[in-house]
Amino acid sequence: MAMQAADIEALIKAALPDAHVAIEDLAGDGDHYAATVVSETFRGKSRVQQHQIIYAALRGRVGGELHALALQTSAPD
Repeated sequence: MAMQAADIEALIKAALPDAHVAIEDLAGDGDHYAATVVSETFRGKSRVQQHQIIYAALRGRVGGELHALALQTSAPD
């Protein structure tokens, strides 16, 4: 079962209310997405830590409902 972009965004925003989130369906199949997430929460954290925060927000759906997610994360400028 595929996830909708709006569901991915909602899960991320629930965990990071200040986040600016942009989701792109890379293949048009609801299984392969790219997400750009900008949040103050990421300030001072490594890229790995930032991505771990996103994976935690998605509550185990990556690899299941959400087949693939390319992430770009950063703190605001």
